[in-house]
Amino acid sequence: MKITSINSSQLAKMFLAGASNLDAKKEWINELNVFPVPDGDTGTNMSMTIMSAAREVGGLGEKPEMKALAKAISSGSLRGARGNSGVILSQLFRGFCKVVGEYDEVDVCVLCDAMQKAVETAYKAVMKPKEGTILTVAKGAADKALELVDETDDLVYFCDEVIKHADYVLSQTPEMLPVLKQAGVVDSGGQGLMQVLKGAYDCLLGKEVDYTIDVPTAGSSFVKISAETEAEIKFGYCTEFIIVLNKPMTDKEELEFKAFLESIGDSIVVVADDEVTKTHVHTNDPGLAIQKALTFGSLSKIKIDNMREEHEEKLIKEAEKVAEQQALEAAEKKAEPRKEMGFVAVSIGEGMNEIFRGLGVDYIIEGGQTMNPSTEDMLTAIDNVNADTVFILPNNSNIIMAANQAASIVDDKEIIVIPTKTVPQGITAVINYLPDVSAEENKETMVEAISAVKTGQVTYAVRDTEIDGFEIKENDYMGIGDKSILAVGTDMNTVTLEMLERMIDEDSEMVSIYFGSESSEEDATVIAEALEEKYPDVDVEVNDGGQPIYYYVISVE
Repeated sequence: MKITSINSSQLAKMFLAGASNLDAKKEWINELNVFPVPDGDTGTNMSMTIMSAAREVGGLGEKPEMKALAKAISSGSLRGARGNSGVILSQLFRGFCKVVGEYDEVDVCVLCDAMQKAVETAYKAVMKPKEGTILTVAKGAADKALELVDETDDLVYFCDEVIKHADYVLSQTPEMLPVLKQAGVVDSGGQGLMQVLKGAYDCLLGKEVDYTIDVPTAGSSFVKISAETEAEIKFGYCTEFIIVLNKPMTDKEELEFKAFLESIGDSIVVVADDEVTKTHVHTNDPGLAIQKALTFGSLSKIKIDNMREEHEEKLIKEAEKVAEQQALEAAEKKAEPRKEMGFVAVSIGEGMNEIFRGLGVDYIIEGGQTMNPSTEDMLTAIDNVNADTVFILPNNSNIIMAANQAASIVDDKEIIVIPTKTVPQGITAVINYLPDVSAEENKETMVEAISAVKTGQVTYAVRDTEIDGFEIKENDYMGIGDKSILAVGTDMNTVTLEMLERMIDEDSEMVSIYFGSESSEEDATVIAEALEEKYPDVDVEVNDGGQPIYYYVISVE
């Protein structure tokens, strides 16, 4: 079979097939995480990034114009980008689409040019590109394309050879990054990119592969529907409304919303896109559904039918009153005077959230290590801070690129990203903020302050491995420092104290212990008392962090 060109419809199908293949393999890609921690998320981040673009593409209909398709892929992935791997993937798409958007059909020459531009754009987006990553795999594919472009006009042969070479480059990533070789894995981001390419190639070949993907039809919202399961009426009120979202629902929030509705009723239908969510549920208490919905935004087109013909008018009026009150409160908040400077912080637990709020942070993005927020989440947060200058505290090295990407999009406010890599660094940054000096002076002060913060985190291993000189067994406790694993063992307190011994030096003055959702204040106090006895000149404080996954997050300053 020989194919010399593809039109926009074919390219759209190939993109959706690649997206679906990546989504199907995301957990496998997550397991390639170098550190054996329970929050490996490269596959999840890349999947959520490309699925954001897939929703845009799916809404174009069966015969989109190439320019519209390119815009949908570029814009959708840009705003949906999560984590470093997701941001780099979005930049690859952005460069690729700059080229293909100028043509009605794609042949070998156009595809080759698009791949060169994709790599160029992605490398420019990374401050310090590192070889042995997704960038290297993408560059290997582009280099092979350049080698073949004058040899063939057959897209099938061309793509097959490019993918084979890219797979080879991926297999060599452990030779480029010793940490990959030590862990016995290839680069997870590069593997994610390969799944996109392979899914698209299978579609080009016309293979009947199950690449099922939930995408919108033309003119409709992105639809995810739970089927009605019971014919018999058990719940008396048919409740329908539209939520005008304060910010796009995350996949996790949407699943939790559905689960809540299922706990109070049946016949659930949830139709969601980035701006509105249409909801239908049969329940005996519509008020519960409405109150839950109001946590996501304001309500419109509320309709409650009493299937047993009781209390219909009263319930509608009460629901409308609650919705009106919510809208009024939102309007009052936006009417407050604009201030000079404000803060957005990414946080990982209710205790951490309260600390940030107490320090004056205007908007908290729930996320962090276990769920990296997207560029769109950042943009929503920025929009909700009524200030001329907004400081963003990513508080995670895997979120800084998404924050910078959001900052590059905003043009009506000055956005300053403080490159905080941990929550303790974020807390230190806010503490060192001075309202009476300029934004630039504050930036310098905060950046200098966070450089003095060491962070350690205690969690458990999800697999056997050898790394940083430690032989780690599944379920071992690990103490992880800023750059490496510092302690491993079967006793949590012993591991925590050994980690801290490697963090504390003669210049250390304070240790802050944040205990997580699976730890207690009593447990943390035992560690604090041991530290105070061993290091009498160091102040030790204990805080309720409430973070998941990590038993302790500890800072040394």
